[in-house]
Amino acid sequence: MDLLQCVSLLFIFANRRAVFAAAIQEIEMATGTLFVVATPIGNVDDISLRAQKVLAAVAVIAAEDTRHTGVLLKRLGISNRLVSVHEHNEAQRVPEMLAMLESGQDVALVSDAGTPLVSDPGFRLVAAAAAAGLRISPVPGCSAVLAALAVAGLPTDRFHFEGFLPATRERRRRRLQELGDRPETLVFFESVHRVGESLADMVASLGAERQAMAARELTKLHETLYRGTLADLLQAVTTVAGADKGEYTLVVAGAAAASRVDPVRAELDRTLQVLLGYMGVRQAADAAAKLLGQRKNEAYRRALELRESSDGNY
Repeated sequence: MDLLQCVSLLFIFANRRAVFAAAIQEIEMATGTLFVVATPIGNVDDISLRAQKVLAAVAVIAAEDTRHTGVLLKRLGISNRLVSVHEHNEAQRVPEMLAMLESGQDVALVSDAGTPLVSDPGFRLVAAAAAAGLRISPVPGCSAVLAALAVAGLPTDRFHFEGFLPATRERRRRRLQELGDRPETLVFFESVHRVGESLADMVASLGAERQAMAARELTKLHETLYRGTLADLLQAVTTVAGADKGEYTLVVAGAAAASRVDPVRAELDRTLQVLLGYMGVRQAADAAAKLLGQRKNEAYRRALELRESSDGNY
């Protein structure tokens, strides 16, 4: 094969690749995009320019509450089709939204405030679109979680977002006890009707002196931040005028290193406490080390400490 033939074959191959790539691009462009759009959590001026452009351009806006979003769109001067997608009808709406996307129409998903899916509806639709291989694009913006963290004055390098706690006291306290040993800063949402009860349970489960912040009506006219211990916050939300209005985001310090319980140490202590009731320190330490796969010298040291602190009760 001479040089001219080689060049010709390379040209044909390159041309076919270009045609194939164009066909793939045409197929991709034939489907619509699901935009997940963050909206203001209070102050309308927080809406991003991109969010406004997307909301004005899409074929339909899937809203948690069409009346609420309708007010926002009116203030922004946007007239567009709205359909309701909330926790009670989302499963039924998904096929309709997927059909629109597959036909090439763009859809914007919004919640009443903040970023969709963060303690709001939208997961089923996003998951179904992802499973169908459709394009999903975030339009980031407001989030009560990040807004509260940014002004709490507590560590932000690691945090755990819990959302809303259970409504019943027993389940709420049980969940708080499970969270009590976590070192990360904790973030909760709470309604004004339950914030006092939740803070009382946090005092009981996490400790009255745990540092925290309660943010009420973030970015709104009556935005208020209560800072101090959990006991301070409980007093504020139950006694300060105006504290009984608006939604709350609670930011609570993680467990201090000294207060966190080492589960391995706790298991060793429980085992030794039982064994020391029936045998001497050396025998108890050897047995515990073998049962738990611990080092003998560490088990012996801890057995001595437990024996000395027991005042002869073993």
